[in-house]
Amino acid sequence: MASLLTPVKGKLFIDSTRKSTHALDGAYASLLRGHSLDFDDLRAYEYGDQIRDIDWKATARLGSAVVRRSLATRMHTLLFAVDTGLAMTALAHDERPKKELAILTVGALGLLALRHGDDFCLVHGDATGVRRREIGRSEAALEHTLRQIDRAVDDASAPSDRDALLSYIARTISRRMIVIVITDDAPVTAETERLLRRLRVQHDVLWMTLRDAEPVLDPAHAPGAAGAARQRRDVRSHWAIPEFLQGDAEVVAELHAADAVEAARTEALLRRLEITHTTLDAQDGAVAALLQMLDARSHVRHG
Repeated sequence: MASLLTPVKGKLFIDSTRKSTHALDGAYASLLRGHSLDFDDLRAYEYGDQIRDIDWKATARLGSAVVRRSLATRMHTLLFAVDTGLAMTALAHDERPKKELAILTVGALGLLALRHGDDFCLVHGDATGVRRREIGRSEAALEHTLRQIDRAVDDASAPSDRDALLSYIARTISRRMIVIVITDDAPVTAETERLLRRLRVQHDVLWMTLRDAEPVLDPAHAPGAAGAARQRRDVRSHWAIPEFLQGDAEVVAELHAADAVEAARTEALLRRLEITHTTLDAQDGAVAALLQMLDARSHVRHG
């Protein structure tokens, strides 16, 4: 079976000299690494590092900017909470499998964690139950984690249950972790809010919404306007959306308005709980979106 991690590396580190790669490393480092008086070592300054971390004496001596690292910042654990129910078997907004976008997200952040001396673990599941994979500290472990997500989604037969994932973490994981929730754009419930309030006490929480494909295509992409019809079918009920709705501008406008209201409600809730949130709608823009999220969060935490 082909490696799932290799294409992730291709998107994340296609050219180690690119500014975007340095920016992502720097944003990750400044986001997750704390501060301590226990000096560890020096490393070259990267875009996204905090000015206060620069060692000015060493910078003057070496002729290039370097930052200090401390012993207290050696290890963090990223906990990926991934919905692997039926909702994840659908298409993402870029018309590619939503599962692949979830794998790219976990793989990219997992690789960044390993590059910075951190580790990761996985919690995933659906309405039938929640499963946990223990902490990993290598690329081989990350590959196995991605394969576990891949298999779970392929075998999915039960509805997604995001609240079950959050409840499992709240009940069973006491060690402080950075919890990264990877879910779709289903409405948040009152129970979701209650669980998030509880999780925020114990963990650092990030929320990533994987945006669904359009159920009804706009006129420019409707059947007949751009080739063969693409049938839309609900992954849970298998109900097929009538073809005559495709290309109906009024229906599309109503759906977009409803989606915008729900997205604004979710964003307002997460902002109120001080949970960083980003929406991922395409594999091609995922790395840039992760950089924007990490960079914005870094400035909020350290600014």
